[in-house]
Amino acid sequence: MLSDAHRAIVKATVPILETGGETLTTHFYKMLLRDYPQVVPLFNKAHQSSGDQPRALANGILMYAKNIDRLEALGDLVGAIVNKHVALQILPEHYPMVGDCLLRAIREVLGAEIATDEVIAAWAAAYGQLADILIGAEKQVYDDTAKAEGGWRGTRDFVVTKKVAESDEITSFYFEPVDGKSVLQFQPGQYIGLRVIVDGEEMRRQYSLSAAANGQHYRISVKREPGGKVSNHLHDHVHEGTVVQLMPPSGQFTLAASNKPLVLLSGGVGITPMLSMLDAALKTGRPVHFIHAARHGGVHAFREYLDTQAAQHPQLKTYFCYEQAREQDKAPHATGLIDQAVLRNWLPASPDVDAYFVGPKPFMKAMKQHLAALGVPAEQSRYEFFGPASALA
Repeated sequence: MLSDAHRAIVKATVPILETGGETLTTHFYKMLLRDYPQVVPLFNKAHQSSGDQPRALANGILMYAKNIDRLEALGDLVGAIVNKHVALQILPEHYPMVGDCLLRAIREVLGAEIATDEVIAAWAAAYGQLADILIGAEKQVYDDTAKAEGGWRGTRDFVVTKKVAESDEITSFYFEPVDGKSVLQFQPGQYIGLRVIVDGEEMRRQYSLSAAANGQHYRISVKREPGGKVSNHLHDHVHEGTVVQLMPPSGQFTLAASNKPLVLLSGGVGITPMLSMLDAALKTGRPVHFIHAARHGGVHAFREYLDTQAAQHPQLKTYFCYEQAREQDKAPHATGLIDQAVLRNWLPASPDVDAYFVGPKPFMKAMKQHLAALGVPAEQSRYEFFGPASALA
């Protein structure tokens, strides 16, 4: 039971977390993955190596500690965690493992003088409260998803019915359920969990759904990442006829209902969730400005599709920017990077728009700054990270 005394102690640790939180969470992950190998498939080693995962967890712990007495201030953070957990099929039995390693990490990193028995007891109670909140929210999602038309819980077998190269780096995979039954509908912008075995090792990843929901099949479009075990496995070893295991769609980066002009901004493989958003928006007739940045035409996926959609829907305007256009590329609308002046020319005249953006972190940081400078309200500027969230300040 989390008491007022516990809350006060947890809040008192905030300054320590602000300066040493990442060290603590890095140590935590080392212990967790060493002592509980059953959770290893739930984590992307690349995100561990880059420090993105420890940084994201450190930020989450800090936000929780700061707002331990007013959890409503956490806003979308809890929902984002629940969606990621559901996509990976995190289960109640995983939480004690995490709690054990978190408390040991606090003790070992902070030392006995700071991490006294009282501090450990307070954090144990705080973690217990958070675990109960997440377990309850995730159970509700699992139950609702399993009961829905075409829904399921855990993994479900799907067969690859089509594999299409979309660019030099991106390939689309179409999945239909082996049992021949319907599949769960999803919201434009959501992703799906994938479970594969690579060199005898189980791995789980999430990929954006890159085509509109139709109740019959799913499509993901995957970039071959240098050194990416799962992406390279999919490109090289998953073919038409291959059976894979999928987890139900999830994610809160979704297209909100609105009559405002829609701006979809993507960089590289960030184009994938924008495609399902575009499909949904075109059905409503709302104006859409689709802006995409790529290194060059060879890695620009779906250009022909977008050109076709623009020809068929007068309310759709498309703009493409290549960092270094090649001689053989179909001419883009601009070259170099999308700066504020370029973006101003491509946005609607009024900044009262709904803007969504996804791409590499430098791209996202720039787009957030440009949109704010051009007057787009912060609450109408939405984004999502591929992988652990981080600050765009």
